[in-house]
Amino acid sequence: MSDTPDSAVRTYLEQHRGPFLEDLADWLRIPSVSAQPDHDVDVRRSADWLAAKLKETGFPVTEILDTPGAPAVFAEWPSGEENAPTVLVYGHHDVQPAAVEDGWHTDPFDPVIKDGRMYGRGAADDKGQVFFHTLGVRAHLAATGRTAPAVNLKLLIEGEEESGSPHFRALVEEHAERLAADTVIVSDTGMWSETTPTVCTGMRGLAECEITLHGPGQDIHSGSFGGAVPNPATAVAGLVAALHDDGGRITIPGFYDGIAELTAEERALFSELPFDEAEWLDTAKSRAAAGEQGHTTLERIWARPTAEVNGIGGGYQGPGGKTIIPSSAMVKLSFRLVAGQDPARVERLVTEWTAARVPAGIHHEITFSAGTRPCLTPLDHPALQSVVRAMGRAFGEKIRFTREGGSGPAADLQDVLGAPVLFLGISVPSDGWHAPNEKVELDLLLKGVETSAYLWGELAAAPR
Repeated sequence: MSDTPDSAVRTYLEQHRGPFLEDLADWLRIPSVSAQPDHDVDVRRSADWLAAKLKETGFPVTEILDTPGAPAVFAEWPSGEENAPTVLVYGHHDVQPAAVEDGWHTDPFDPVIKDGRMYGRGAADDKGQVFFHTLGVRAHLAATGRTAPAVNLKLLIEGEEESGSPHFRALVEEHAERLAADTVIVSDTGMWSETTPTVCTGMRGLAECEITLHGPGQDIHSGSFGGAVPNPATAVAGLVAALHDDGGRITIPGFYDGIAELTAEERALFSELPFDEAEWLDTAKSRAAAGEQGHTTLERIWARPTAEVNGIGGGYQGPGGKTIIPSSAMVKLSFRLVAGQDPARVERLVTEWTAARVPAGIHHEITFSAGTRPCLTPLDHPALQSVVRAMGRAFGEKIRFTREGGSGPAADLQDVLGAPVLFLGISVPSDGWHAPNEKVELDLLLKGVETSAYLWGELAAAPR
């Protein structure tokens, strides 16, 4: 009896596991730290390394896409079949800074394998999760007898994600025609835990601002003038106090208009996850959960918009007292956004709300950083179900669902290309992204390879 496609994939992975891990370790040795100019040459070297490895994998098109900052890598492998769907895989090849003195047990750029784990900067975030697609597509071909993937496969691996992706949207807009896809797969994410495989269905967007209030032309005596002129520090405190009502709901008029509310099914699926709130609070170094009433902790951090004070200041803050009315005060705010919210609209609403609440005699300035859109794929989307089936075949168990509370450049791909964004990642919380001793679980990494091997056939067969 000949091998089934699944057993053929597993046989292929077992035969090629060693060289695959050797290649990954070779890539991890390149300190592609985009945030540090001293490593610009290494980021370029990392891009060159990946482009060469993708060509060796079989991609007929590999190219370095330059930006005003760090280079990205583009690769393309046409299916050769009429009406085959086009899939774009996103990831990044730059990494966070790392040094032994940060608390690493080994050299962060000299990876080691110990106890079934590979330790090294980028092992999980994000080189390991990018690289599993190279072996995955080869296993897909070996198991199916194909000479090209079942989908038109494209990769876009950027080099500035760890620096905030300052040039990413412009890069996507410039190459939108080449990057056009029916589906975007983001492999820069993770699962709930080692024993609970999950698929992320969306991530929140972000709007950030700094509000500065100016009162007197200089600090003035609180005895001579206090109680008779507006105090900008008091005005800032008033803004912060007015931001939420007693139920934790944001009070800015229109803020919740049009948001995608959680369905009963989504709430039920979230409740299936083995969430231990006490353990979560311990991780957060916090004493109690708080937030919008009527929602669980997971719902608050994944599927509800937020307004947070990131910093506040004004007036004298040295030792002892100084009885003044300060000339200015400031507050930094960030708003996590959910599907249905537009950062530009939120900026307008915040600007109007602020102007309406600043007292007479106070001049204010408000500045916003570049916003990030939220993205969300419905549970019944055929492409999402393809990811679930592929992961289910690899893990041999039920796949559950999460969302991501943070924000990232993936939403730019959805916005510019008009394609649904799906998340395929195998990293787990213990991998230590951005921390000393970052690692990847090798068994899970190979499950990622296996999922990738099944995914292209699943997507090719999915209804569109």
